[in-house]
Amino acid sequence: MAKKVVVVGGGWAGTAAALAAKKAGCEVELFERTDMLLGTGLVGGIMRNNGRFTVTEEMIAMGGGDLFEITDANSRHKNIEFPGHKHANLYDVSTIEPAVRKALLDADIRINLKSRVKDIVTENGKIVRVIADIFQENQSIEAAGDSFVDVSGTAGPQSNCSKYGNGCAMCIYRCPTFGPRFSIAAKAGIKEMIGEKADGTLGAMSGSCKLHKDSLAPEIRDTLDRTGVCVIPVPPHLQKSISSLGQKACQQYALKEFAENIVLLDTGHAKLMTAYYPLDVLRQIPGCENARFEDPYAGGIGNSMRYFGMLPRDNALKVEALENVFCGGEKAGLLVGHTEAIITGTLAGHNAARHALGRENIEIPTTLACGEGIAHVKEQMHTKEGLTKKYTFSGSVLFEHIKNKNLYITDIDKIKENVQQADMTGIFAQSLT
Repeated sequence: MAKKVVVVGGGWAGTAAALAAKKAGCEVELFERTDMLLGTGLVGGIMRNNGRFTVTEEMIAMGGGDLFEITDANSRHKNIEFPGHKHANLYDVSTIEPAVRKALLDADIRINLKSRVKDIVTENGKIVRVIADIFQENQSIEAAGDSFVDVSGTAGPQSNCSKYGNGCAMCIYRCPTFGPRFSIAAKAGIKEMIGEKADGTLGAMSGSCKLHKDSLAPEIRDTLDRTGVCVIPVPPHLQKSISSLGQKACQQYALKEFAENIVLLDTGHAKLMTAYYPLDVLRQIPGCENARFEDPYAGGIGNSMRYFGMLPRDNALKVEALENVFCGGEKAGLLVGHTEAIITGTLAGHNAARHALGRENIEIPTTLACGEGIAHVKEQMHTKEGLTKKYTFSGSVLFEHIKNKNLYITDIDKIKENVQQADMTGIFAQSLT
């Protein structure tokens, strides 16, 4: 009988885990509480910027590049620059989810949408089954598995957004409709870790908003369509303080350029690189007089709150004290971004398959930026100061760390050579059965 991996959460990490486990030779069933895959990927869009270029090409060389190739194929703009960031691709948020869903279905992965996991069954210290409610149907479904991947995220629910943020901002997570996230690892008794801001308060606010492009001035729309980027100076009396940017999860944007300017990126929406902007202030900025928030709908007052449910794990992304549970995305630590979610999801899904098939788990060597990033974040999460920082390959402390290790490389042939020297070429594309 084929071994089975069950994935709980259908964001970038969950979809990556599902594809990796399937390619390794397991049956895969995925549960997503909402009616679409990708989570924040539905409103994100920035790929390959700064160190993310390196780790993207590493993953492609390791055989785990399926989702990166899909984002490349669905990019509205490629190889662009904006303040503090080089060689970025911007994928189209309107086409990406159907493309990813098709890839999973083509791989014969069973997808359960509108299916919120609510409970688990354990035997001998292992999770053996999950139980999910089907939205608006008076029934539940169950799925047994040999291994499980917890990629349920760390954002929300509404109570956290109200207590630590500015209230529910009606974001893409849609907790009021589909219910809050559910961690199978936490249900199994694992104590989750909580990130902090520099001032000691808990969590972090999501890092950007989306404006309805048609609500902006024609010249702004034209610039976005042509170049992918529009930088609009903000009158001095309306500028945010640089210190206020520290509340964001995306610390790579805590630069003076993002305080002194409105930076817009074209992802189909006009992606506004700030956690929120009071609407009455935003509409005083030239070209934004009729601006309207697209996500979150209450983006003038706040954004979603994140990093309330991380899991202790090793560098193979196995959850500590649980034999058959792995984690990826924000569950795996204070990691920010789609690229980071795909990398950790791929490793978690692959190792979940290895465990189910009786193989030893693997780690990505720290001679590669991917492996060094995973190991460094684990180390930092166990320090008080480390819990106050956020880690992304595109900027801030992790990008600086990768550069200091001489692991930030843009020469694709050199990246392939490094992957080969690490004996990792094509490893995530190989069937283990």
